[in-house]
Order: sequence, then C-alpha cells, then structure tokens
Amino acid sequence: MKNEQVSKLIYNFNKDSFQADLISWFNKEQRQLPWREDKDPYKIWVSEIMLQQTKVDTVIPYFARFIERFPTLNDLAAAEEQDVLKAWEGLGYYSRARNLQTAVKEVAASYDSKVPEDPKALGSLKGVGPYTKGAILSIAYDQPEPAVDGNVMRVLSRVLMIDEDIAKQKTRRIFEECVQEIISPNNPSAFNQGLMELGALICTPSSPSCLLCPVRQHCKAYAEGVQQDLPIKSKSKKQKKVEYFAFIVKDQTGRYLIEQRPEKGLLANLWQFPMAPFAETDEEHAAGWFEQVYGLKITINGKVDDIKHVFSHLIWDVTVMEATVEEGSLRTSQSKFVPSQELKDYPFPVSHQKMLKHAR
Repeated sequence: MKNEQVSKLIYNFNKDSFQADLISWFNKEQRQLPWREDKDPYKIWVSEIMLQQTKVDTVIPYFARFIERFPTLNDLAAAEEQDVLKAWEGLGYYSRARNLQTAVKEVAASYDSKVPEDPKALGSLKGVGPYTKGAILSIAYDQPEPAVDGNVMRVLSRVLMIDEDIAKQKTRRIFEECVQEIISPNNPSAFNQGLMELGALICTPSSPSCLLCPVRQHCKAYAEGVQQDLPIKSKSKKQKKVEYFAFIVKDQTGRYLIEQRPEKGLLANLWQFPMAPFAETDEEHAAGWFEQVYGLKITINGKVDDIKHVFSHLIWDVTVMEATVEEGSLRTSQSKFVPSQELKDYPFPVSHQKMLKHAR
C-alpha cells in the first residue's frame, strides 16, 4: 500500500516527462568516470563504497590504483587485510575497506564470486546499505531499485518540495518510496545516476544553477521560489576535541617505533607513531609516561609539528615530539622498530602520514 504522504507528494507529477528530461540530460552531460566505463558490478561496488563521504575528484586516482591492485573480486577476497588498508591509505573511514573485503569474501565463498542480483542477498552483505544496494542493482543489473544519497535527497526535496528533515532516518524512507514511484522502469541505471549527477553538478547545496537545470519545469520549489530553503537539515552534534602527544622515536640504529591500533574501533589495524592523550600526561612528564607504557627510557628532543585532523565526530589536535631511545626493552606486543625506508610499506592514517616527513 502506497504511503499517503508519498501519494500527495507525487500527485499530478508527470513522471514520464521527468524521466525523459533527466535521462536525456544525463546521457549528454554525464562526466566520464572510470567506474562508468562498463557495468561490472564489482567495480561499481568499489566505487560506491569509496564515494561514501568522499568527493569524486578525490576518489578517481584511488579507484584506479585499487582496481589495478585488485582487478577482480577474487583478487580482493584473497588479499591480505594490510595490503587492502595500504591501498585505501589516505581515503579515511577505513571500516569501509574492511567491510568491503569481508563482503567480497562472502560473495566469493557463497555466490560463486558473482555479486548477487537478488536484493535481499545483496543487502545482507557487510557494509551494503540501502543506497549501495540500490546503486549496484540499478546501475549494474538495470533493476528499478531506489538509490538515495545526499545528492538525491537534495534534488527531490526541491523537485517534489519535501520539507522533512533529511537528517532523520525516517525521512530517507520517504525519499526511497518516492523514487520507487517515479523511477524509470526502462532505464533505471541512467535515472538513478542522473539524479546523483544533477545533485553534484547543477542542484548544488548552495546557489543551485536552476537556469541550467534540465528538469526545472518539473521543480515545485523553483516554481515557488523556495529552492534555496531546501532541503531541511538539522544541525549535527558538535565534534569532540581530543589532544594528544605523538612521539617520533628513533633507536640507536636509526629505526623508528610504530604501533598497530586495536582490531576494533577508530582506524582499526592501521599503524601509527606512539600517542599519549593530554589527559594522561603533559610535556614535562611525557618521557616518564612513555617509559611506563613502553618500557623505554627516551630523551625528548623537542616539538617538531602541530597537526590537526578532523573526523566526522571528533577532532584530533596532535603535538608531535621527536625523541631518542636511551635504554630499555620494548614491552608492548603491538609495537616494533622499523627502518625508515620500510615505513612506506605500512598503512598509516592521514594524520600520521603527515608525520612521516620527520622520520626520513
């Protein structure tokens, strides 16, 4: 049974004309992107995971390197996790890479290495939410499934004049049902990609280029002159700020101390230089804290950098210190000394990649 609210939103909406205008524009104006060169569901899957919370221009070179390194689904399934994280290094949100590989392994083991065409089977895979599922099914398999991301919600909030808060999960369901009603059954791939492309190029968050819009005549918000007021989005919570010391520690042979982060949580399994929260020590007592935790007596030679890194939910402010080992025996199993020329082989988060220049 169709949602009554959705029925009202699409009442008198000429979906056939909207589909034709949108698809015609997309076929003429779409950007040439590497994952659009064919309809390989594996490549589409990789691109959609990379594009989550990351701009297209940033993703393009990463996608090219990743596919060169893991050209097929089976190559990714068989890879070592550290190799996958290294290929992902710099993109951030590393749980995306781990979830992708976990899901790919399941496809290799349970679906004869073929990305499932069945919505339920595809949606059950690790890290495959409603948007990713809809994108793969519509783009790779031409199934009329909704693929609703931020771009799509922005476009349709204006076209259908939906004034619900897009930050709420229940609102996304309204958009998915609207897409389900108006999607082209004949060309769902171009329809969904057209909505995404329109949001990226024309129907932008601020100052939308309405005079260039191919579906302007269908846009209720434009007709009312309120396109700048949509979509409605409540403000996210303020990010928590955490301050750290980071230690670039060199031993007597010129090797540098690095450690692997825990298997779960933020930046899981990535490598970093040792860090101490300001809450646990200060600059005057940092050497004592280090000896207590790592079993190494160090001389701190001074501060060499200040690094700020912004996550979606918190901010790291890191004071980077250089230090030299005087004596002691390393007591933590997650840590080890590595020659400077080998540091490049380990996957580091962006904040610690910025510190590598001090270890060369």
